[in-house]
Formats: sequence, C-alpha cells, structure tokens
Amino acid sequence: MKLETLNELLIEQLQDLYSAENQIIEALPKMAEAASSPELKRAFQEHLRQTEGQVERLEQCFEQLDTEAEGNECKGMKGLLEEGEDLMDEDAEPEVLDAGLIAAAQRVEHYEIAGYGCARTYAQLLGLKEVASSLQQTLNEEKETDQKLTELAESINVEAKAA
Repeated sequence: MKLETLNELLIEQLQDLYSAENQIIEALPKMAEAASSPELKRAFQEHLRQTEGQVERLEQCFEQLDTEAEGNECKGMKGLLEEGEDLMDEDAEPEVLDAGLIAAAQRVEHYEIAGYGCARTYAQLLGLKEVASSLQQTLNEEKETDQKLTELAESINVEAKAA
C-alpha cells in the first residue's frame, strides 16, 4: 500500500500495534510460566489482562476510523518475542532467567511506547480527539508497566547476581 496521507500512516501504525498486541497476548502466558519469581509471574498475568483491554481499545479506534483492524504482521514485535523465546530455551538459573525475562519484557514495552507515542501524535494532528485519548491511555499504561518492571528488576537483578 502506498502511504499518501498522515491518516493512512496512522491506520498503518495502528494495524502494526494491533498485530503487536495480539502477539504479546500469545507470549505473556509463556513468560509467566517461565518466571520463577511470584511477583514477576503476577506482573506478566496482570499485563496480559491489561493488554487484552488495549486490544479492545484499538478495535474501538478502528471503528472510529471506519477501517479494518487487520493489517501486516508486526515484524518488530515478532523479533523481540522470538528473542524472549530463545532466552526461555536457555539452561539458566531461575533468578538469571527472571532477570532476562524482565529485560525482554522491557524491550517490548519500549517498542510499544514508541509506537503508541507516534500514533497518538498523528491522531492529535489529525484532530481525532477520541482516538488520541485512547492511544494516550494505552501509552500511560505501557509506561506504568515499564516502571513496574524496573522496580521488580531492582530486586531480581540482585538475586541473579548472587546466583
């Protein structure tokens, strides 16, 4: 598809985020199962529920834009999640694996923060206030999740160092 307008770019970015979020929904249960820290397991389970809500919010954005949610597969997220799967296949001490899972999850969060920030800005520029507001809500959640992961890492990384 040739992108000729900012609106078309916004739709393409939203489809990319939609693909990314659905990939994350598939990955989070595996990450929760691989984690040994009860707090990290809970964080992944909580983020799964949050991500399901974010998908619903994206679907509402597509309705408001009168367009299809489905688009291309998000290759960036696919790569990030494959790296996380590779990590889970390693023979690692539980605390070390948990530290690595946090790092993998934060890479995912940072990717999402960048995507939602750009899409929100496009929506604002296009005067799409409801879409921009929905994207801002998700952006806030992604930033909060990143902060929670950072807080978990502060103790889990120390445990990994001692392993």
